[in-house]
Amino acid sequence: MIPVNEPLLGKEEFNKVVDCLKTNWISSQGKYLTEFEEKFAHYCGGRYGISTTSGTTALHLALASLGIGPGDEVLIPTFTMAATAFAVCYCGATPVFIDSEPETFNIDLDRALSYLRTQEKRGKLKVKAILPVHMYGHPVDMDPLLDIADRFSITVIEDAAEAHGAEYKGKKCGSFGAFGCFSFYANKIITTGEGGMVLTNDPRLADKARRLKDLAHSTEKRFLHTALGFNYRMTNLQAALGVAQLKKINHHIQKKRRMAKEYEKVLKDIPGLRLPIEKPWARNVYWMYGVLVEKALGLSRDQLMIQLKNQGIDTRSFFVPMHLQTVFRDKAVKAKWFGRYPVAERISEQGLYLPSGLTITRDQIGYISNQIKRLAA
Repeated sequence: MIPVNEPLLGKEEFNKVVDCLKTNWISSQGKYLTEFEEKFAHYCGGRYGISTTSGTTALHLALASLGIGPGDEVLIPTFTMAATAFAVCYCGATPVFIDSEPETFNIDLDRALSYLRTQEKRGKLKVKAILPVHMYGHPVDMDPLLDIADRFSITVIEDAAEAHGAEYKGKKCGSFGAFGCFSFYANKIITTGEGGMVLTNDPRLADKARRLKDLAHSTEKRFLHTALGFNYRMTNLQAALGVAQLKKINHHIQKKRRMAKEYEKVLKDIPGLRLPIEKPWARNVYWMYGVLVEKALGLSRDQLMIQLKNQGIDTRSFFVPMHLQTVFRDKAVKAKWFGRYPVAERISEQGLYLPSGLTITRDQIGYISNQIKRLAA
């Protein structure tokens, strides 16, 4: 079976992990933690990097460091991975679900603006932050988003979990907001197995995030805690993997972009199969190569997935939008809807990922593409 995704690990990762074991620096202190935080922040154009245990905890840490809590609202795309919404809920704040725009699948900024204007007119504006997600490695259109945030005095927190190295007008994703949040799960462009990172240019926010992620220990007295902190500490073992992976990040991105071109060569002329795009102002890193299966293909999305599985090709369906999730129908979990979500629902129903891992070969891409072409004939 050709897998949807898998990490690309080698001798350097092995050697650095062994170094941790030999020196006994395996927990949440060690040279690799500092090195990984500093080098990843520098790569992304940020001043401070604070490592965490996951992309989810990175988002929660960023929100908590900004003091977002009960009574506050945070705008998020409804079409996203659940962690984006969950992190808002962990703070006691309310996620407000916004529909997607149809080309990049990112948050629809016109709908976000409409919500803000509506609430402002009613005198009920409670939005404290907007949390754009760079979906599948394609950047959000940040200039108009930043204009909206400035106009309504709301904070920007980027979810760049899927967008390591992606660029908007030459500037890397994760470096635009008060915080940029990343995941290093095993299927990401670089991995630490599990793990995450928050980036910021604000020294005060960096200091607060560092304290909160380490149980909010006092700097003056041991075992005295100054706030309700969290244990979100990455281990030196994980950071060792990260240091080795970071050296390869540009190579990994090149592989992803070549993969996209190889798929496009064969798939671009198939009616009913919509391929991912790259806006003129964007550098897409194609974390996942996601396609939409439209009626003209002659097969439904699910039928295509079954047929490909029969040919030894693994696929995954797109995320289910947050407004359709059972958890947000629970009255105990605060969430807010705004109008209808036709775009998010359509892309969720039609979308699937083709194998997109860093270990995929040109021959495998050719085989997958030709199987789709055959099935669509």
